[in-house]
Amino acid sequence: MTSETSSPRYTVAVIGGTGPQGKGLGYRFARHGHDIVLGSRAAEKAETVAAEVTERLAGVDGAGTARGAANADAIAAADVVLLAVPYDGHDELVAALASGGALDGKTVISCVNPLAFDKRGAHGRVINGGEGSAAESAAEIAPEATVVGAFHNVAAPALWGEDEFLDEDVIVVGDSADGKQVAIDLAASVTGRPGVDGGKLRLARVLEPFTAVLISINRKYKTHSGIRVTGLGEH
Repeated sequence: MTSETSSPRYTVAVIGGTGPQGKGLGYRFARHGHDIVLGSRAAEKAETVAAEVTERLAGVDGAGTARGAANADAIAAADVVLLAVPYDGHDELVAALASGGALDGKTVISCVNPLAFDKRGAHGRVINGGEGSAAESAAEIAPEATVVGAFHNVAAPALWGEDEFLDEDVIVVGDSADGKQVAIDLAASVTGRPGVDGGKLRLARVLEPFTAVLISINRKYKTHSGIRVTGLGEH
């Protein structure tokens, strides 16, 4: 198993950091040495959740720091931005975050899943007639940022759980090798091994709605399922 300790240390702004997915990913990053700034529209809410994360980190050797801030301040303090927000209002939010070039030059990791629910269960929304995704939309809105997709299929309850690492893989997609490497490094904080390079950003069109399949599995088997990629050996 590859240790995350050989990876660079990042400062990550988690936009949507007060939600279950953002809080859980932020906790995992900080638990394994990265510094996180949980972002929210209301700084006070972010600070409250950051205090909760900090309490979980007490006594963890080598842990990074966690603090809360308003979204714009969180982005300014970080070199990596994680978008862990609902799809509703996504484009407007990303446009606001990118205002004034705030995202320029930063690596932006999207774990946004455009899902819908009806009486038959969860399913993926069709974005741009089937030729788009949340990650691609973010890249179009913030063209001077390096946008990659990752962490789509990791269950929030497992992230906040007690296991040291999750027994699954994080698949990373993007058009920049350097941008993908950042997410591949951060994945080790979640799974204990680097993320898997899944190809170009357009493949977020597959990863995002696949979360609906996992939701269906979870309901059937009363679990928090994930993805394992076989045949890679030690990577």
